[in-house]
Amino acid sequence: MSSKAKKVVTTDRHILYQQAVQDVESEIDFVEDTFRELRGRPARSLREDFCGTANTATEWVKRSDKNTALAVDLDTEVLAWGRKHNRGALKSSQQQRLKLREGDVRDGSAPVDAVLAMNFSYFLFLERDEMRHYFETVRASLVEDGVFFLDAYGGYDAPREIVEPRDCGDFTYIWEQASFNPINSQMQCYIHFELPDGTRMDRAFTYYWRLWTLPELRELLSEAGFSRTRVFWEGTDTKTNEGNGIFEESEQGDADPGWICYLTAEV
Repeated sequence: MSSKAKKVVTTDRHILYQQAVQDVESEIDFVEDTFRELRGRPARSLREDFCGTANTATEWVKRSDKNTALAVDLDTEVLAWGRKHNRGALKSSQQQRLKLREGDVRDGSAPVDAVLAMNFSYFLFLERDEMRHYFETVRASLVEDGVFFLDAYGGYDAPREIVEPRDCGDFTYIWEQASFNPINSQMQCYIHFELPDGTRMDRAFTYYWRLWTLPELRELLSEAGFSRTRVFWEGTDTKTNEGNGIFEESEQGDADPGWICYLTAEV
């Protein structure tokens, strides 16, 4: 969810995205620890929805020789990149435990311990019926004690039309919220990159989605048949007044300009 600054000199948009946006080590730490806390056993099988380059699923199979993963996405190009650069970098035995599937996440899968929908990817479902149906298919793809992991974001800056640059070491990551319609809560967003020589990769990634609220998501998860949802709120670093990367279950959040949290939904 948050990035770890690493030096990168590349024009490959997928590498830049992985460096600027993803922190798969911390993400999988959270999934492992939370699943064990909720279910009293380790999770072994995982499905990464809207997987992109399958970076998270790759990290999952690296953690244990007992772990298996299925990574699902509709985008042929990004899956091919992930198959070559992420899955392809694994040992042969690890590759056998990671499968990439091009297709609609709503098609479901054989039951797994955990399903992940991260980086707000599921926000692309714009209507309640669409979102509820997706949640229903996830529930049907989980084992009896399975857990669905999602992230979400919000705050009073979330619906604003803003441009936010962030220094990532050898390049600048730029998040743009280009438009927001308060009538339907739909918005157009872009990711741009500025490279060391000053050149820009404009609209390296494009997103059109709905800014869903936590009450809406929790209600839809309940309607989809999940027995319980929990919110894990990020703590605050007292020195920087920014998020500290530590997420704890809570029913009380802060009215911040921008926040990120995890949700879990239990079968």
